[in-house]
Amino acid sequence: MYYILLPFIYLLSWIPFPLFYGVSDLMFVMIYYVFGYRKKVVGQNLRNAFPEKSEKEIRAIMRRFYRSFCDVLLETFKTLTISERSAIKRCQLTPEALQLFNRYADENKSIIIVMGHFGNWEWAGNTFSLQCRHHLYVVYHPLSNKHFNGLIYRMRTRFGTGLIAMKDTFREMVQHKAELDATAFIADQTPAPDSAFWLTFLNQDTPVFQGTEKIARKMNYPVVYARVERLKRGYYEISAETLFDEPGKTAEGEITAAHTRALEKDIQHQPESWLWSHRRWKHKRPEITK
Repeated sequence: MYYILLPFIYLLSWIPFPLFYGVSDLMFVMIYYVFGYRKKVVGQNLRNAFPEKSEKEIRAIMRRFYRSFCDVLLETFKTLTISERSAIKRCQLTPEALQLFNRYADENKSIIIVMGHFGNWEWAGNTFSLQCRHHLYVVYHPLSNKHFNGLIYRMRTRFGTGLIAMKDTFREMVQHKAELDATAFIADQTPAPDSAFWLTFLNQDTPVFQGTEKIARKMNYPVVYARVERLKRGYYEISAETLFDEPGKTAEGEITAAHTRALEKDIQHQPESWLWSHRRWKHKRPEITK
């Protein structure tokens, strides 16, 4: 299957953007109207997250989400052949974000970047590696299929980004301690309920990974929240803000709550840009036993 799909993936990455988004439009029709990919999951997630919205509003957000989802999925493959100039043009750092990252570089401080599956997180990594002085490492889950994992690895590392398997995160960060680096955590995935930090997120009990916070406190690297806002089709903007300059001095749960609240605010502002198709709320908060 990999070798059958690979030529089509490369062909897709080469076609001009106007035609490219035409393919995305066709993909939207097939996924949304024909196959109905995870529509029940997406609809229920949206209704639970926005109980104040009417059914008409929920369905409008759903359609915008699926259009965005198709765009981002195909844009990921564009990374295989996109030029450096086009990558930066289509996903730009705000001047304030670039200034913030340059300040930490001037101070020779490594940092932790925390973000969600919002906007185009794949293109954001390319832009950061091309424009910032920190060596970017992204924490990721390797795919079980070695061929597709290799393809994803090539796409994500093409402009110099490094990848760290989640299970090796702390060990590799210690090994890279002499470098000026930025380690990016996508922190809105679903952990096991018993080991998670629980809070209310989008009106629901939600488990959140504590790994970002635990490592930030151990390394005492500044924690920077990054958002990737969709400006218009095919164009994104990366902004950033420091959440904690000295995470080693924070209370337990403080960092996790802060980056989760920041993501929640972004989702409420532009809901179609978040990844609603995953089963984020499949676990229930464990009961406290006396």
